[in-house]
Amino acid sequence: MSSSDVAVLAEPVAFKHSGHIAPNRLVKAPMTELVCEWPKDEAHADNRGKPNAVYLRMYEEWGQGGIGTLIFGNFACDRLHPEAAGNPIIDKTASWDHVEAFRPAITAAKADGAIVLCQISHAGRQTQDYIADCPLSSSNVKCPPLGPKNFNTPRPMTLEEIADVVDRFAFASKVLYDAGAHGIQLHAAHGYLLSQFLSPDVNLRTDTYGGSLENRSRLIFEIIAAIRSKVADSQFLISIKLNSADFTPGGFTAEDSRELACKLEEVGVDLLELSGGTYESLAKSGGFTTELVKESTLKREALFLTFADALRPHLKTTKLCVTGGFRTLAGMASAVRMGSCDLVGIARPLTAEPSFCKEILQGKIDGAKKNLMPIALTTASSNIQIVEIGKGEPISDLSKEEVVAETIKKITGSE
Repeated sequence: MSSSDVAVLAEPVAFKHSGHIAPNRLVKAPMTELVCEWPKDEAHADNRGKPNAVYLRMYEEWGQGGIGTLIFGNFACDRLHPEAAGNPIIDKTASWDHVEAFRPAITAAKADGAIVLCQISHAGRQTQDYIADCPLSSSNVKCPPLGPKNFNTPRPMTLEEIADVVDRFAFASKVLYDAGAHGIQLHAAHGYLLSQFLSPDVNLRTDTYGGSLENRSRLIFEIIAAIRSKVADSQFLISIKLNSADFTPGGFTAEDSRELACKLEEVGVDLLELSGGTYESLAKSGGFTTELVKESTLKREALFLTFADALRPHLKTTKLCVTGGFRTLAGMASAVRMGSCDLVGIARPLTAEPSFCKEILQGKIDGAKKNLMPIALTTASSNIQIVEIGKGEPISDLSKEEVVAETIKKITGSE
């Protein structure tokens, strides 16, 4: 274990536009959590997405975990278009007090001094069929099935509906600001609504929201302007999760990503989390693309470092975070030293070990526990661990074959 590697990750990170300073380079990446209230009865649908005791305890644990920048996962700004049942929702038509509901978890997340951001999303055409009969999207291009997830054909949004979505993102941002968050993250990756507008193979519009990259990204810049109007505090940090590429023919490209990143920097976006892919690319490839699993990529651990290497020289003030694949102290420190990224995003290791970041920074461990789950089941197994964290139960140790076998039975219903 190298003390110099620890020192690299322990360095604080200053965000120029908001003025916030993260105590270290480690980021809890946003994940789908699936623990909020979700009454099945449509008569009580207004209460969907409410946080509960499991949600609070989960963020109490992560809040004490030495994380530098902690990003809450997947707040839907429209209860009719959540990423999945059980994720948090801030809907401007709901009757309950979102500020008071989410304030305790946001406060708990700050226990170790983390910069706390909340990811806001709209699933668009990736809203599952059991939730939306006719989801909204940029166009009417249907998303193919992904494992057990099925989707209905979407309807192209009207200009009035686009304006409503802009207002919903701004409303959710103001709620989160009032609840104590340092900022928000716009989810413009992984094929969700903002990504659907960015992708020319999904966005077939011929109006001012389709065609050129300027038009396809117009919605994002309108949302940023609306947030700035709704939240006047210049210290409110705006970040974005952006695909390095969609990895689909005719989709959002690495060149698009670099051009858009520079424009986002110009309007004061402080943090860009780089990711990649969509439900469609996963469905068609059956997993990660050849580019992401080639030997040179795997040696560096993180899946998107090659794209980060090409992007980062173009950014002067926006900080770049890469998420996906980091598991060791050496791999994380190397990515920073080589100038690939400013911050390191951690997701699944934090569901197995909520104190992973703290123990890395204290020099107690030099990497994450092995995860022996099949790749196709890692999200589901992480969700099981998340519930265990929230309930204060022992966390399933997926480095043990017998635990993996039992977890697979739980997921597949073959118990």
